[in-house]
Amino acid sequence: MPDDKTDNHRSRKVPSSRAARMGAFGRLATGVAGGVLAEGAKRLARGERPRLRDAVMTPANAMRLADRLSHLRGAAMKMGQMISMDAGDMLPPELAQILARVREQADRMPPNQLRDVLDKEWGKGWLGRFAKFNPRPIAAASIGQVHRAVTKDGREIAIKVQYPGVKESIDADVDNVASLLKLSGLLPPELDIKPLLAEAKRQLHEEADYIREGEQMMLYRQRMEGSDRFLVPAIAEEFSTERVLAMDFIPGRPIEEMESAPQEERDEATADIIALVLRELFEFGVMQTDPNFANYRYQPDTGKLVLLDFGATRAVDPDVAASYRKLLAAGLDQDRDAVRKAALEAGFVSEGVISSQGERLDTIIDIIITELNRDGPFDFGDRAFVSVIRDEGFEIAADKRAWHIPPVETLFVQRKISGTALLGARLKAKVDVRVLVRPYVESEPLSA
Repeated sequence: MPDDKTDNHRSRKVPSSRAARMGAFGRLATGVAGGVLAEGAKRLARGERPRLRDAVMTPANAMRLADRLSHLRGAAMKMGQMISMDAGDMLPPELAQILARVREQADRMPPNQLRDVLDKEWGKGWLGRFAKFNPRPIAAASIGQVHRAVTKDGREIAIKVQYPGVKESIDADVDNVASLLKLSGLLPPELDIKPLLAEAKRQLHEEADYIREGEQMMLYRQRMEGSDRFLVPAIAEEFSTERVLAMDFIPGRPIEEMESAPQEERDEATADIIALVLRELFEFGVMQTDPNFANYRYQPDTGKLVLLDFGATRAVDPDVAASYRKLLAAGLDQDRDAVRKAALEAGFVSEGVISSQGERLDTIIDIIITELNRDGPFDFGDRAFVSVIRDEGFEIAADKRAWHIPPVETLFVQRKISGTALLGARLKAKVDVRVLVRPYVESEPLSA
């Protein structure tokens, strides 16, 4: 768990009632609308024809969004994190930088609200169960904040305390964020996102169930038994409830701090994480699908990586794993037609994309194949090709005939894969990805 000594985050009470959260969303919508009008006026004054999308996605509105979601926490903030992570290199740099704040720590609960939550979960007088309990959180995220404590028998533990009201507000928060996106024009009204929203709600309800997360953490710990590269904490059952999850405190530094580590260490850590994702996909049949950087910690003294947060752990559909195996096999074989066919079968693209935007799709496929098969390690820090993919992707997305949402099961796996690539880019790692991938696909017939 984090052992940060600094605390730059505000203490703001979590809006826990339905009325308070609805009011917060209303204020956010009003603020964004005001920003849209102001930006539109500016563009008209410059003689430009304002577009709704450009007027919405301004730095000022992105700042409003990041601040309000960090205050609301819960599913609202979680969806903001998902949007900022999934957009990756697709957002303009200045907006990506602002929205990245949503991926960082949330505001923390004030002490009296924390006390009320723990009184309800543990009963009054709970402080007497500890030799030490730090009331200031060492981390604060979308669903809960983490405190460091020492039990009476000397065990150092990290205690994740769920924010009040977030579990009960999941469905409404998801709907409200989706409504904001629709109203903003960032989501085309013709695009049916109901299946995606239903799955997001299901996943978030699972993440808010700390009993389930504790079970998933212990199962993952068993999978990592004997590993000399990864550490997974063990649950402290006597302090864990449905809304409080206690576990071993394992010291570590934010993995982003590896940016200043020697190239060899950055390469090794990134290769380890990629190898683990491949094991999840092709061996375990189970994946921790949240790619947030905060779920990894790094121990400079041992070189080991600490794995955290197993609320988003879910089974991988065997058909999804088979689709990725075909895609990777086709890519390594430098077979554009096979990649296109595999992408269609996996649901990444639709027949409409192929028929209406086939040339642009082939351009993207060619770029990916070329980058994947360059001699030597893949340089995650070299993002020159990303802008071309982004521009082609925007052109495809502008065509209504190409609008398409991949299957939900595939989307959750792709989130983890894309997030892992973003981490590699952050660390500017160089990894021979083909060496890691080849054992899983070398016997895969492309016509299967």
